Amino acid sequence: MSVFKKLRDEYVIWHAHRIELPTFVSSTLLRKKVTFSGRVQKVGFRLEIHCIAQRMNLTGWVKNLEDGSVEAEIQGEESKIDFLVKCMQSLKRASVKKVTMIDLPINEDEETFTIVR
Repeated sequence: MSVFKKLRDEYVIWHAHRIELPTFVSSTLLRKKVTFSGRVQKVGFRLEIHCIAQRMNLTGWVKNLEDGSVEAEIQGEESKIDFLVKCMQSLKRASVKKVTMIDLPINEDEETFTIVR
């Protein structure tokens, strides 16, 4: 791992843990496929999603797509998913131009949030 990537990853983890999480009102459990387009690769985007999702006890996965976008399947309470998406749209080191969300069936067996490489 390059020195730059190591420093970036440390910064991303630090930043993700500084985000103040609101008190979430209990809401419907659901699963969404979310695609973020824009300048979202090589800026720690997947790691940031991963860290925030874990803090909020969301499950699912996130991965880079060949077209330069980032795709995630996120499962949890609707209010938490909405908060995570808004956090990612507001990142200064990325530039989210478009977000698409599709409802998916719940995956009952899923227990963690992972980064797919």
